[in-house]
Amino acid sequence: MSTEKGPNFLEEVVSEDVKNGKHGGRVLTRFPPEPNGYLHIGHSKSICLNFGLAKQFGGKTNLRFDDTNPETEETEYVESIKEDIKWLGFTWANEFYASDYFDKLYEFAVTLIKKQLAYVDDSTAEQIAASKGTPTEPGKDSPFRNRNVEENLDLFERMRKGEFKDGEKVLRAKVDMASPNMYLRDPLMYRIKHVAHHRTKDKWCIYPMYDFAHGQSDSIEEITHSICTLEFEVHRPLYEWFIEKLGIFPSHQYEFARLNLNYTVMSKRKLLQLVNEKHVSGWDDPRMPTICGLRRRGYTPESIRDFCDVIGVARRENIIDVELLEHCVRKDLNKISNRVMVVMDPVKVIIDNYPEGKTEMLPAENNPETGENGGTREIPFSKEIFIERGDFMEVPVKKYFRLGPGLMVRLKHAYILKCESFKKDEKGNITEIHCTYFPESKSGSDTSGISVKGTIHWVSAAQAVSVEVRLYDRLFKVENPQAEEGDFKSYLNEKSLEIITTALAEPCLKNAKPLDKFQFIRKGYFCVDKDSTSGEIIFNRTVALKDGWSKEQQKKSIS
Repeated sequence: MSTEKGPNFLEEVVSEDVKNGKHGGRVLTRFPPEPNGYLHIGHSKSICLNFGLAKQFGGKTNLRFDDTNPETEETEYVESIKEDIKWLGFTWANEFYASDYFDKLYEFAVTLIKKQLAYVDDSTAEQIAASKGTPTEPGKDSPFRNRNVEENLDLFERMRKGEFKDGEKVLRAKVDMASPNMYLRDPLMYRIKHVAHHRTKDKWCIYPMYDFAHGQSDSIEEITHSICTLEFEVHRPLYEWFIEKLGIFPSHQYEFARLNLNYTVMSKRKLLQLVNEKHVSGWDDPRMPTICGLRRRGYTPESIRDFCDVIGVARRENIIDVELLEHCVRKDLNKISNRVMVVMDPVKVIIDNYPEGKTEMLPAENNPETGENGGTREIPFSKEIFIERGDFMEVPVKKYFRLGPGLMVRLKHAYILKCESFKKDEKGNITEIHCTYFPESKSGSDTSGISVKGTIHWVSAAQAVSVEVRLYDRLFKVENPQAEEGDFKSYLNEKSLEIITTALAEPCLKNAKPLDKFQFIRKGYFCVDKDSTSGEIIFNRTVALKDGWSKEQQKKSIS
């Protein structure tokens, strides 16, 4: 089955434009986030698309913050957005803000008033909504629609000077109240908000609406390809109407299907609810679909870029299985992560015939995927070790290949053990396992002639490092929480985080630093959390070893 993909529809559009010399063969895209929250995995698709297209055709990409709503925007979000884009591996040509253009946008509005294409409306928000009509019934003209130019100019200037209260007046475009496109029924251009802006402070008390600011900002920057998600398709006629009536640079809008991921929500408003109501620890909680949350969990920029490439660019909305995202990070971490041994639920093993007081250092391969470049480390081995409680069975079942009475198993990088006996406490819990080892069975130089089917991981008791392990699962227990009835928060997975405080790690991990990544043998891929200190190292599970998506694709290719 071929995995090669042809050009997507946007690549075809840009390629044709460049070939025909449109805009002088120049390509300039933009990524225009609103700084009212942290970026999430859905934004990564738009970032990769805008920056990727520009790079592919020798162009550039602007970063422009759509900061037209001062009530919800903060400098904190601006800085986090810039950090996320850089982390994903992209560099913008220019950093702009819609607020850079407030004076110019005001001039554009005045121009439309003078052309009798905009008017000041005294109607309330409720009255305006009621007059819009329905998709099958035309709207009704505002009683203020035919105000003369002089009165509109005067009122608009007084709006700017702050003479009116919030909501007392708005500026509307005079388009078509009978249009089948509801967005063309005299849309709002400006509203009054006596709120300080994070950049312009108290200079303005009127702010442009998205539909008025967006296309004109594109035009001011001479953006050649304005790429938006599919929900903005119905906005495109208005985008083009403003540009045509103002006679400015003809930027053009193109739409693609946004990224929807199962078992999570992608609305910044809903994500903010989760943060504010303490359902998660913050925007960078490793269960969140935010880019900073994924980074903290251990995702790599390479894996996210790969994910965006695999899902491709389409014109139809669909929901992507989170297992594909997990597959992409698993594939990348497999290449770059050193293998280490960590025991989550330890039980002590005493090797009765191992010399008392002896410790030997055994060589262990760091990463078999990188060959000799992966290097080796040394791990201590001694008379007392810890293994996983689940790797011992008091009454072994058929085809059980780990440790149990009379059974033999190989210790990873070490020796073959045979269980001789075990001890239990008054509650019936295994407290101590006694084994013998075969000195000639050392890994790499085994001359014992003994064959065993099972291999388990372990740590030396004397040198083991105590660590905290956080096992993260899906944030929601239903595939599409936004589509379910009732409050989406009622579908939160109460088992999305399990904290293990009993874990013991091999000593090389005591010097691990935040964001260092490892494969815990037989357990999964883990990343050092930012909350770690020199005295307490915390690991976040990025993803388990099992790759359900990859197996499913293999089945499809066979069938």
